[in-house]
Amino acid sequence: MKTLIMAALLATIAVPALAFHCPADMADIDAALGSANLSEGDLARVKELRMVGETEHASGNHQAAVDALAEAKELLGL
Repeated sequence: MKTLIMAALLATIAVPALAFHCPADMADIDAALGSANLSEGDLARVKELRMVGETEHASGNHQAAVDALAEAKELLGL
């Protein structure tokens, strides 16, 4: 029972933390796009992932947003 309560508490704390992380990641991606030295395919993928991240964030699916934005940042070398 204690484990279940702890898991619920951690989930309650983690979701809002992820929500605040998304805008910072989007800003980092936007700033890096101006000087990115990527192939056209990678650049298109970064832009797609950035858009997916924003859409998922807006719909409340923050883990999907964080995952998409993390992949975009990795492609950018951030």
